[in-house]
Amino acid sequence: MSAIPQVLTIAGSDSGGGAGIQADIKTFQELGVYSTSVITAVTSQNTLGVNAIYPMGREAVQSQLQAIGEDFQIAALKTGMLFNAEIIEETAYNISRFEWGIIVVDPVMIAKGGAHLLRQEAVAALKQHLLPLATVVTPNIPEAEVLCGMAIDDAMTRRKAAEKIISYGAESVVIKGGHGKDPYVTEDFYLNQSGECLLFRSARIDTTETHGTGCTFAAALTAEMAKGAGIKEAIYVAKQFIQAALTDGLHIGAGHGPTNHAAYKAGVSKREGENSVEIYG
Repeated sequence: MSAIPQVLTIAGSDSGGGAGIQADIKTFQELGVYSTSVITAVTSQNTLGVNAIYPMGREAVQSQLQAIGEDFQIAALKTGMLFNAEIIEETAYNISRFEWGIIVVDPVMIAKGGAHLLRQEAVAALKQHLLPLATVVTPNIPEAEVLCGMAIDDAMTRRKAAEKIISYGAESVVIKGGHGKDPYVTEDFYLNQSGECLLFRSARIDTTETHGTGCTFAAALTAEMAKGAGIKEAIYVAKQFIQAALTDGLHIGAGHGPTNHAAYKAGVSKREGENSVEIYG
């Protein structure tokens, strides 16, 4: 059996290379796991926005999942852009069929430029079929608001939203804080079924090079759990990974540029200080 953990990303392709399948594979490579992939849609996009979306048919998604399930030992997987209810249902069915155990659900809904990456009618399918299988769900604040049907504007509503998402059957949730109001600090809020909650706090990086941050965070979390890390340790590393990626910008494109997936391995987080991410119980 291979010594390198094998992981799977089920997501859309980003022609600009900053998010989706491309971001996931870069992150997996940097963190020392072997990536397989199932493409759910092909997007035509760059740092300025999404020009077009070409979803895969259900049969195409099923065929890819079948190929992975028959030949690879998947230690952990993440889902990203699933686009419609059919793809969500097929993904959930095959996760159960192949008994894949560590499931990171990144409920990708809206691109940085505002394009809708998940059809409205697919939200119900996500809650019904996929969230009950999730080890951890990683929405940003706008995505969490859609999933729980309420506004998140303070710590109390954030906690209530997390509890609502847990009620759908997920083992745990991390509500990412990039859309928060604090100009100096971002907080990622973790809650599990047992009621344990933690805050992962870091300095807000003043940059427009944020394309693919959600995909990258979820991919880093998946990689660390595939290697055997516990959920809290994995979140900590994923947070450090994205902090480094944001700190050491690539300056590519005229819009929301991609993050630097090579920065963490290059030691940027260490140069900026080991306490760049703080955990509060």
